[in-house]
Amino acid sequence: MSGNLFSMEGERAFYAEQSRAKFLNKVYLNLLGAIAAFVAVEVMFFKSGFAVKLTQMLMGSQAGWLLLMGGFMIVGWLATNMAHTAESLMSQYLALGAYVLAESVIFAPILLIADLNFPGAIASASYVTIAGFIALTYVVFITGKDFSFLRGILVWGFFCALGAIIASVIFGFAMGTWFSVLMVAFAGAAILYDTSNILHHYPEDRAVGAALQLFASVALMFWYVLRLFMSRD
Repeated sequence: MSGNLFSMEGERAFYAEQSRAKFLNKVYLNLLGAIAAFVAVEVMFFKSGFAVKLTQMLMGSQAGWLLLMGGFMIVGWLATNMAHTAESLMSQYLALGAYVLAESVIFAPILLIADLNFPGAIASASYVTIAGFIALTYVVFITGKDFSFLRGILVWGFFCALGAIIASVIFGFAMGTWFSVLMVAFAGAAILYDTSNILHHYPEDRAVGAALQLFASVALMFWYVLRLFMSRD
């Protein structure tokens, strides 16, 4: 009897592990799809001239940058909420698509400036971001450590960084190299937290929402790694 019980428990554990593996596979496929869509939209923005027009509109306009940041935060909040609560899979994908589009818009000016004035910076930042993401993901999966304790630190860091960015836009002071370094570290911590959360806690019907969270953290890291390459003499 006890042998049968152990056998049933082992079988349940096996199927649970298989189910989690399928969930993780969906998450990372969705993440790759989001990144591919982001690249495709940016190419379209560049070819259509939208990136140039947006950059010209924002150059020297503090109000424009604040409106863009505010719009991005609203879209990000709505998309994240929908991806994590919507019952329809189509609605979850629409939320992910809306977030990717919002990221594409906010990235267009910095990518244009980097492309025109800092040859090779975009490719270099991409390689560093990919390497960092793979290394951090490896740490989580190999150690199996639960990084949930980072949540409070990330929330506090987010509001501090947001306040500093808004103040820099309003008062016109530059955010130096050290701020970019700190934000790269912040993004790395976010990737550790998100990956751990996905591995240990995420509901298996929320692969799209999990991919959105990872995409946001990867995009944040890429943004500040790119700024570091653009700050070099």
